[in-house]
Amino acid sequence: MKTIEVHISDIIIQHPEINSFAELMDALRGITSDEMLFLDFDVKPDFRDTPRDWQWQLEGAFAGGKR
Repeated sequence: MKTIEVHISDIIIQHPEINSFAELMDALRGITSDEMLFLDFDVKPDFRDTPRDWQWQLEGAFAGGKR
């Protein structure tokens, strides 16, 4: 099985319509693949509503997404 690393920066760059942390979480929930996925916290999201525990929240949205 192939392993794919998902970078936060790639999601933000590829989806310029994302304007909030909540929208970023929705985008992460929508990521699906038959491959093994890992989330890379390469940048801190620079949105006004980014919470202090942003890494935990993004990991939860990613892990609990539509797999």
